Amino acid sequence: MPLRKIRLELARTPDHPDGSGEHGYEFTAPLDAEGHFDADEWRASRDKCTVHRFWRGEDDQRGRLIHRGTRWAFHYDGDDEDEGDEPIFRFDRHTFTQGEYVSITEHDGEMRTFRVVRVQ
Repeated sequence: MPLRKIRLELARTPDHPDGSGEHGYEFTAPLDAEGHFDADEWRASRDKCTVHRFWRGEDDQRGRLIHRGTRWAFHYDGDDEDEGDEPIFRFDRHTFTQGEYVSITEHDGEMRTFRVVRVQ
């Protein structure tokens, strides 16, 4: 199962009524032909499942896709092992195809919705 690079951009919010291409994530994960995440393949290639968070006005962050207990999250380099995770709502149930939406609870505790804009 191939690794795919997925780009998420901020969906509509009160501060960004049209969404924003300057706020989001690019991450690598194994997806099947229908765009579903494959946890078994992740286990075999977890070192290649990286994330890049970009947010206008903030430093970029780089890290990896992790699994803790029953949740999937982005964890950033330099963060404490138990802190700084950004949980991804129902990550293992999403279909990662262009136009779909994903919710992520960010560092500030706010859950924000992002739109899948590209899968390569």
